[in-house]
Amino acid sequence: MGKEIERKFLIKKLPENLNQYPFHVMQQGYLNTDPVVRVRKEDDSCYLTYKGRGFLEREEYNLPLTEEAYLHLIKKADGKIIGKRRYLIPFGKYTIELDLFEEPFKPLIIAEVEFESVEEANAFIGPDWFAEDVTGDYHYSNSYLSRSET
Repeated sequence: MGKEIERKFLIKKLPENLNQYPFHVMQQGYLNTDPVVRVRKEDDSCYLTYKGRGFLEREEYNLPLTEEAYLHLIKKADGKIIGKRRYLIPFGKYTIELDLFEEPFKPLIIAEVEFESVEEANAFIGPDWFAEDVTGDYHYSNSYLSRSET
């Protein structure tokens, strides 16, 4: 069992030298959206995730899947399959996860930062290329995007 405490931001512009940062290629689909049950392939790893309700703080559990199980389950996903490239950008003691979405969501870009506590999350000040905080806006959740008309 784990807790996920994260904030989400839109961005004003891409950070300079984005290609210098490591990244993951991700594909994910949703078997259920309330509660969230997701299957994801990240590079060569596959897993199933359960997420409880909430925006800033919620429960999260990950279970590893074989690629065969992932391929079987992704076919059962409701809505659109989400593809994105996630850049890992160091920022002080944090890592900004910058998601550049593929079609049909392109040019959407969302930055996420995870925290140890709600207090730490609330005190966080991002880099100058961050724009609006959309943590509490369900329109920017991946599970909502998978069901949206885009």
